[in-house]
Amino acid sequence: MSWIQTIDYASAGPALRMVYDRVKGADNYIDNVLKVHSLRPHTLFGHMALYKNVLHHADNQLPKWYLEAIGVYVSYLNQCAYCINHHLAGFERLYTEKNGSAKLMKAIESDALSQFFDSKFCPGAQYARSLTLGNQHIGHTDFLSLRDAGFSDGEILELNQVISYFNYVNRTVNGLGVNLDGDIPGLSPGVNDDPNNWHHA
Repeated sequence: MSWIQTIDYASAGPALRMVYDRVKGADNYIDNVLKVHSLRPHTLFGHMALYKNVLHHADNQLPKWYLEAIGVYVSYLNQCAYCINHHLAGFERLYTEKNGSAKLMKAIESDALSQFFDSKFCPGAQYARSLTLGNQHIGHTDFLSLRDAGFSDGEILELNQVISYFNYVNRTVNGLGVNLDGDIPGLSPGVNDDPNNWHHA
């Protein structure tokens, strides 16, 4: 599951059980990426608050499928197979075109995202690449290119936060050896209208 000790639902103490009860799926299922926080429940709480509000909030304006696609792309750049698997499955549920996840991965792997994203969304993917692989080189011109593509300032903030979140979680997963053993890829907090609902389904 990971390189560090984890605590399952049945063995959880009161503080951990309280957070687990908010995030669990059917049959007390907990994703490994969440279970890896179990020795410090407060960090699980912080992770989930960030995740829910950045990626699964009703006030986001960018399409949820696009935010998931950006998460898959950032995870690919960081070579995080765990997050690619989980969020590619989430993307597949949201994207309406047939074979969408296969097409997205083909575009990512061949470095041809312009063949997948339209003229607005492609610069957002380029920003994700720059922020992930060369954040120290980001400049005002990168911001202006997003504006010129049609992103509002609020949408740029959404994009920035999703990219930053995935860089955080990729490093959590890769740095602690989290794997997919026993996981059900693609589960997520499905109730966007309730920021306090973290249940995975």
